[in-house]
Amino acid sequence: MSATPEVIEAKPLTFRRFKDGDAKVKTWQAQIFDAGHSHKCPTYIQSTPPCQGSCPAGEDIRGYLNIVRGIEKPPAGMVWQEYAFRRLTEANPFPSVMGRVCPAPCESGCNRNQVEDFVGINSVEHFLGDYAIKNKLAYHKPAQSTGKTVAVIGGGPAGLSTAYQLALKGHAVTIFDERAELGGMMRYGIPGFRTPRDVLDAEIQRILDLGVATRMKCRIGTDITMAQIREQFDAVFLGLGAQAGRALPVDGADAPNCVTATSFLKAFNDGRLRHVGKRVVVIGGGDTSIDVATVARRLGHIDKINESDRPEHAIAGHVAHDVAAASVRQGAEVTLTTIFDIEKMQASKHEVEHALSEGITIRGGMAPVAVIRGEDGRAVALRIMRCEAKVVGGRLEIKNIEGTEEDIPADLIVSAIGQSVDFSGLEEFNNGKGAIASDKNYQVQGQPGIFVGGDVVRPHLLTTAIGHGAIAADGIDRFLQNEALDKRPKIDVHTFDLKRKMIEKGLNFTEVHEPTRGTDKSTAAIHNFDNRSDRYVISHKELFLGHFPFAPRNKRGIVSLTAQEALDNFEERLQPLLEAQAVAEAKRCMSCGQCFECDNCVVYCPQVAVFKVPKAKATTGRYVDTDYSKCIGCHICSDVCPTGYIQMGLGD
Repeated sequence: MSATPEVIEAKPLTFRRFKDGDAKVKTWQAQIFDAGHSHKCPTYIQSTPPCQGSCPAGEDIRGYLNIVRGIEKPPAGMVWQEYAFRRLTEANPFPSVMGRVCPAPCESGCNRNQVEDFVGINSVEHFLGDYAIKNKLAYHKPAQSTGKTVAVIGGGPAGLSTAYQLALKGHAVTIFDERAELGGMMRYGIPGFRTPRDVLDAEIQRILDLGVATRMKCRIGTDITMAQIREQFDAVFLGLGAQAGRALPVDGADAPNCVTATSFLKAFNDGRLRHVGKRVVVIGGGDTSIDVATVARRLGHIDKINESDRPEHAIAGHVAHDVAAASVRQGAEVTLTTIFDIEKMQASKHEVEHALSEGITIRGGMAPVAVIRGEDGRAVALRIMRCEAKVVGGRLEIKNIEGTEEDIPADLIVSAIGQSVDFSGLEEFNNGKGAIASDKNYQVQGQPGIFVGGDVVRPHLLTTAIGHGAIAADGIDRFLQNEALDKRPKIDVHTFDLKRKMIEKGLNFTEVHEPTRGTDKSTAAIHNFDNRSDRYVISHKELFLGHFPFAPRNKRGIVSLTAQEALDNFEERLQPLLEAQAVAEAKRCMSCGQCFECDNCVVYCPQVAVFKVPKAKATTGRYVDTDYSKCIGCHICSDVCPTGYIQMGLGD
């Protein structure tokens, strides 16, 4: 086994602003000049980049990448690694975990994809998270307590995120969880070779160190009633999670050796499950199904097995495997079936590649139609049929192709087709669809002071649950202060705050509240600046992509295993970037929607109207300004701005 970073050959830049054959001369004179005077002049418009707009946790991704690359400087006495970590964790208290396991929708949305390849946001997050653990960085406790108490039901990503945000606001938080340890699906739903337990424990402990209390092995509705919770606390957050798996909806699926992915992974993570059958079939297509398949490949099987040692008994919690440690373990034949073609699977592409390299067979375009049972009632095979699956109008449509049935032999069948919520003792919150209904602030409908988030709202990503927790914490904070729960912004993410940056540097400012045509000579405003981050995501079409040369992505080292090497190997596969690599990767960020101090506008302005703000008054995002007495509205500064930060206005 070896960690071999992929080497990418340098390629010529393929982006061209003007194509062969372009002969039409474009003129802006009619738009620029109106009766001989300037019609439009540059304004500085901060917009949300698509990475942040795509991040369910709402991280200020552009912000911490600009810190890593050295554009935004940390306050005196703080190293850039800590400053970037603190910016990142304003939204997400689990950078080490999410840097490893998040499927990174931010990278799919990255505008750098239009040049050559996305920025490795996850890898930088991974680096910062590991740095914080290694250097024992802690969160700053609030100066004083509010005296308000909040109960958080469920210690998974949503509940922990909520507890973290509320503790920072000075509220006293108690987490209730029916399990022995906190973490929810991060601990019980993802194997340790993807989320090392020491990493998860460190990030959870950092939250508890804020003064968050816990009551473990305590189930609401059984060990304590919801009425008691309401009586003892000023507000409640429901982060129940969806940790009950969905059984296959086919005949024969009630066979004892047909289990759900959540019960399989919980038994493995609890240490009960030590081996699986010789032939394992997993049905799914998402990351959970890949986790099940790779765990099964590592566990393998043993030849001489007693009835009491069958894996379904360990999964059901009746017995823990003891025999595996003393027996020779052999590889399991693992097959994963999915209704989608392999290239359209929901699982992360690199996780699919790992599974294939480890000898796992993936059958795409196959739908389960029946479980074939033997005389003893146990499943002996899964019957599948070729199908065509597509999403039409937001709904999944599956068309089975008759006459294509085949049976896949199986000793264990695992359903990874979704999750459901266990409402035992909390039936009052079930909206009849197996979820809890809430408003945009995640307050439960008709129940003031009761908030909700995570998979109990809508099963999705871990980072989505983290985002729910942050939004719910804002709502709880306002509720506790008897403030109205206002509408959330259209783009609900953390953004760079220019005012905070000015205060941090010791600069004073006041805002202009009357209409003004340009403020380059005024000391009473943030010059020509408008923050539209709460309502506008900037597209690649508004950037000057020709500014960016080809720069291959700095990829993390990945330990690649063969089918034989995977057996009994539970070591982490993903290696963090080195510091120099993390900095180099951050420099690939195009800082969409915010100035990154390239000087193009100053260099190319023919009127010398655009100028650098004096260093003593400059901050990140306030690097250049315009003298409107010189500006002729020629658009050149806007045209050569790589980030789309300069837009033409003041004449509309």
